[in-house]
Amino acid sequence: MIVIQNESLLNLLKIKYTLPNIHRLIDHLKSQELFHFPISENGLFSAAIAKGEREYIGYKNVWVRDNIYVAYSHYINGEINVAFNNLKTLMSYFKKHRNRFTGIIEGKVNPANSMERPHIRFDGQTLEEIDQQWNHAQNDALGYFLWFYCKLANEKLLPIQSEDLEILALFPFYFQAVCYWEDEDSGHWEEERKIEASSIGTVIAGLREMKQLLTDTLLASQCQYNNKFVTVELLDKLINQGTSALNQILPFECIQSPPQERRYDAALLFLIYPLQVIEGEMADCILNNVINNLQGDYGIRRYLGDSFWCRNYKDIPEEIRTTISIEREQWFKEQGQELQIEQEAQWCIFDPTVSAIFGLKFQKSQQAKHLEQQTHYLNRSLGQLTGKGCELGEFKCPELYYLQDGHYIPNDATPLLWTQANLWTALKIMEESLQYLQY
Repeated sequence: MIVIQNESLLNLLKIKYTLPNIHRLIDHLKSQELFHFPISENGLFSAAIAKGEREYIGYKNVWVRDNIYVAYSHYINGEINVAFNNLKTLMSYFKKHRNRFTGIIEGKVNPANSMERPHIRFDGQTLEEIDQQWNHAQNDALGYFLWFYCKLANEKLLPIQSEDLEILALFPFYFQAVCYWEDEDSGHWEEERKIEASSIGTVIAGLREMKQLLTDTLLASQCQYNNKFVTVELLDKLINQGTSALNQILPFECIQSPPQERRYDAALLFLIYPLQVIEGEMADCILNNVINNLQGDYGIRRYLGDSFWCRNYKDIPEEIRTTISIEREQWFKEQGQELQIEQEAQWCIFDPTVSAIFGLKFQKSQQAKHLEQQTHYLNRSLGQLTGKGCELGEFKCPELYYLQDGHYIPNDATPLLWTQANLWTALKIMEESLQYLQY
C-alpha cells in the first residue's frame, strides 16, 4: 500500500509504466511547476522556499550539500549550464574563505572547534559566512563538492583555471590534516560529532574523481598548495585510509560506543547512489537495512530515535527545537517525554534515491523484480507530494512528514529543493529504464 497525499495523481500513477505514461506524468508535474527551482543570479539555491512565519527555519540560506544535489539533478536532466554556474559560484565561495582550509592545514587553528572549519552553510547572496554557532565540521559536504566539481571537469563539461586547481589542492591536504578516516564530524544531519561511514564514503568519492582528473599531467602540475603538489600517490594513500576505515564500519553508520553507535542510517544510501562508492552485497545489505528498519508509510526515517521534527514538534519550545539533538533529548527526559520509536519524522529525500538505486540495478541486470521496486519507490515518492488541502500548497515536495496530534503532516520546510531534486532525478532514471525495455 502507498499513501497518496494528492488524489489528482491517482490516474497518472501506474504499477507498470510505459514511456508515454512517464512522459505524461512528467509533463503534468512540470505544468504544476514542481521542478521550479528558484535560483539566485549567481547560480546558488536556497535550501527551501519558506516565507513569512516559516522563515524561522533558516532555510533561505545556502547549504553546500543541498546545492550539489540540486545541481546534480539539473546535470542528470541535461541542464548542464545550471550545474556549471552553481559549481562556479561555490568555487568562488571557497576561494573567498580559503583561510578556513589553510588555517587547519597549517595547524594554526583547532579543528575540534567546528566554527574554525570551512563553513558549509552561508549567505548565498553575499557569499559571506553567517555569524551563528553551527556544526560546520561536515566532511561529507566538502566531499560532495570535490566529487561533483571533478566529475564535471572529467567529463569536459567544466573548464578549470589554474586558480581553481589551487583551491582543489586544499581539499586533500585538508582531509589529510583532519585525518578524515577517523575524524569525528557532524555529517549529513549536522548533529553530534562521531566517526561516520557516510562522511568517509563521500570524501572517498571526491578523492577518486580528483585522482582521475589528475591523470592529466598538465593539470597535476598546477595542483599544489604552498609548493606541495597533490600527487596520485597522496590521493591513493588517502583513499586507502578511508576505504580501510569504511570497511571496518559498514554496514553500520558508526561503531563507536553508545550513544554515538548507530546501526542504521539512511545517509548510507547516498554512498550507493549517486556516489556509487558501495556496490554488490554490501550495497544490498544497506538497502535492506533501510527498507526493513527505517521505512514508514509516509517516508523513510533518517535513523531510529531521531528527535528532529519528532511527535508534536511544534509543541516544543523554539529554543529547544533548534538546538542539537542531545540537548533536545535531554529536554524530553526532563519533561518525562522520552522519544518513542516510530514517532520519528519520515523524510521525503530517500524514496527517490531508493528508486534510483533499483533503477540502476535493473539497467544492469534486466531483472523485472528490480524494475518493480524502482516503480514502487517512485510511486511512494510521488505519493508524498502535497494535496489540495495542504496549507503549504499543492504539488509541493516536503522535507518530511511528522506526527502532529496523531496525524502525519508536512513540516515547514516545504517545498524542500533537495526533495524536488531527488524526485526529478528518480523520474529521469525511470525514463532511462523504460527506454531499456525498447531494445
